[in-house]
Amino acid sequence: MLPTDHTLALLSHPLTPAPMVRAVVAGVSRLSDGSLVFFYHLSGDMARLLIPVPQTGKRSDDLWEHTCFEAFLAVAGDSAYREFNFSPSGQWATYAFSAYRRPQQSGLSPKSPQISTCLSAGRFELSAQVSADALPRSATTAPLQIGLSAVIESTDTVDGSRSYWALSHPAARPDFHQRAAFILELPAAQHSA
Repeated sequence: MLPTDHTLALLSHPLTPAPMVRAVVAGVSRLSDGSLVFFYHLSGDMARLLIPVPQTGKRSDDLWEHTCFEAFLAVAGDSAYREFNFSPSGQWATYAFSAYRRPQQSGLSPKSPQISTCLSAGRFELSAQVSADALPRSATTAPLQIGLSAVIESTDTVDGSRSYWALSHPAARPDFHQRAAFILELPAAQHSA
């Protein structure tokens, strides 16, 4: 089930139309323990889409080379941000950047996100719960700017295999790292007295 307060449609980049995809909807919810849950619902012609098969969930790079769902997260006013990749296979990756495409030197070793998927006729759903330890330290006390995106691999997209989906495409070419694409604003967590 998608959250109703922070759910938006993703748009395909004009250079990578994918008529076999009817819609991609994504959202995020904040849980009381400080973790975030990201939701992605893809509807389309599943016979023409390439969805990685489930396997042992582990950290892996280059997930974006196949169907993959992504989230970019920054504390408002800070140039640093995090990138999260969630594959339908259960594999995942987390990256920290100090500024636009500038990797931070210190490695992250957060807990594995809890990824669950459901494939049915014409629909694929993925949710990923990211623990608070994978988020920036001030993620619960400051507003967050979030970019939600997806790479959808198919048998016949215009570029040969992939289409790129995001809340916004501020650049001429697909680039999910563009800060102008982090348009979903998540308020700071409400703390009870």
